[in-house]
Amino acid sequence: MAWANNVLRVNLTKGTCISEPLNMEWAEAYMGERGLGTKYLWENMDPQADPLGPDNVLIFATGPLTGTMAPTSGRYAVLCKGPLTGAIACSNSGGKFGAELKFAGYDLVLIEGRSESPVYLNIVDDKVELLAATDIWGTTVWHTEAWIKKTHNDPLIRVASCGEAGENLCRYACIVNDLHRAAGRSGVGAVMGSKNLKAISVRGTKGVTATHPEKFMDVVHECHRVLAESEGRKALTELGTNDMIDMMQEFGGLPTRNFDDVQFAGTDKINPSAMFEVKANGHRNMVTNKACFGCTIACGRIAHIDENHFSIVNKPEYRMASGGLEYETAYAFGPLLGVDDIDALTYAGYMTNEHGYDPISFGGTLAAAMELYEMGVITDADTDGVALNFGSAEALTIMSEKTGKGEGFGKILAMGSRLMCEKYGHPEIAMHVKGQEFAGYDSRVLQGMGLGYATSNRGACHLKHAVFDEDMEDISGNGKAEPCKTSQDHVAAMDSTGLCLFVEGAGMNIGHFVDLLSADLPTSWSQERMMETGERVWNLERRFNLAAGLTAADDTLPKRLLEVPAPSGSGKGKVSELAQMLPEYYKARGWTEDGRLTNELIERLGL
Repeated sequence: MAWANNVLRVNLTKGTCISEPLNMEWAEAYMGERGLGTKYLWENMDPQADPLGPDNVLIFATGPLTGTMAPTSGRYAVLCKGPLTGAIACSNSGGKFGAELKFAGYDLVLIEGRSESPVYLNIVDDKVELLAATDIWGTTVWHTEAWIKKTHNDPLIRVASCGEAGENLCRYACIVNDLHRAAGRSGVGAVMGSKNLKAISVRGTKGVTATHPEKFMDVVHECHRVLAESEGRKALTELGTNDMIDMMQEFGGLPTRNFDDVQFAGTDKINPSAMFEVKANGHRNMVTNKACFGCTIACGRIAHIDENHFSIVNKPEYRMASGGLEYETAYAFGPLLGVDDIDALTYAGYMTNEHGYDPISFGGTLAAAMELYEMGVITDADTDGVALNFGSAEALTIMSEKTGKGEGFGKILAMGSRLMCEKYGHPEIAMHVKGQEFAGYDSRVLQGMGLGYATSNRGACHLKHAVFDEDMEDISGNGKAEPCKTSQDHVAAMDSTGLCLFVEGAGMNIGHFVDLLSADLPTSWSQERMMETGERVWNLERRFNLAAGLTAADDTLPKRLLEVPAPSGSGKGKVSELAQMLPEYYKARGWTEDGRLTNELIERLGL
């Protein structure tokens, strides 16, 4: 079966690495990756623990379809209590690391305690060691991966590491694998850094075997046929995710200058067309596509910076090709900051990848800082002499490097927008939910998205629900509670499989997932079982958060979205209708009026 049936338990305090059997009762109930990781987190730590203390547990989790022949089967998740939010963190990543971990024979790696000195975990099938990381502590993600590959004389070893941002406890530090794929949100990299764990390197040779291999391959072939013919897949392949920037601009849902506006005049300078444009000197930002393990979509972008651009004039080491603009990066560095310089955006993207921190939270925090600067609350004396005006490409590039390295005002930006704005006495300027900054969709225009933001278990997140079609058809909050709840359960189930969510937009549907799981695993699956599994996962995440001290008061949006009408676009004059939607959502969930799980719900879901 495609569960590896092994959990690697690493205690950094004791220096032990012990393999134990996977709890199959939990696996049947929670499937894998996000779901199974949540269950192991719940059972192995106190939700009241300090996120940056040794009692926080850090889990790397694969799904039952990770490493199989199924399309996009390279996914894994990192779970812990997030230092940005104080809530459960579940950050999903692609690339090749997840599949390699599965090939080594592990469903999960569960990390406890804190090492006295920097170490990295090296896994080669059954041989597992904690090795000294003194030589790579204080270095970048890129240097760490190269050093480990050279040290072990293995160019195919897969590495996931925290950069300097994680070591410096940046509240939104990432864990980066394969140079520019990341478990990106909520600060999982800071938890890794707090444990003095620099990296996990893994090499696996065991492979993955489906329970019914012939049936499984028949489903795989059908999935690939559907993807090959899908217009959605073709759009992702050709344009990548940044195609959303033009759609949101036209619709009027593109957060601009810290949500002061919902449309940005400079989108044509940073959209997919701009990425493909050939300049007079022959430079083109876009180099090629990039695919994760087992993926035929290849939505990833590889780009390079114009060698004449100010950001790299004296930095020849960045005259190379690396990760290019995804939509959320383009939005967070572009419209949200008022910047329309595509090379500056690309450079800042390099910084987030190299040093290991979340571009969405960085952009949201810098946007708040720019507003505070233009209000006169923050001055040049605070910002190391850098003028933090909206539209400044120079401010973006300088602060992206300072934040990555933990230097000067970068240390303040590393706090995240909530803590930073509280520090300067203006918490209302921080655009966040539960401490986590927004992705590129304005809640005054996309009402269901706003409800999903407010109720997301990991703080503001566009990837834990899918009410986009309903929002585009109807800009009111009417009837959005039930679709939001259903989509959250649906996504929770998808996230637990080990496949990428993008396959649905690219042509696959829940029926394909059901067929893959039924051929892959020893027990049969149905759409009803998948949806119940997703509901179980969502409610256990909620239970973790309630135990951690969060309440219904945290299911809210910033006053700007609740009280200040959208100035333009499809939702001109509208504010978020959260007050109407939230009670309807709680009722749809079967929760109490104050957002708590009932005993009946806990019993029904087996929590």
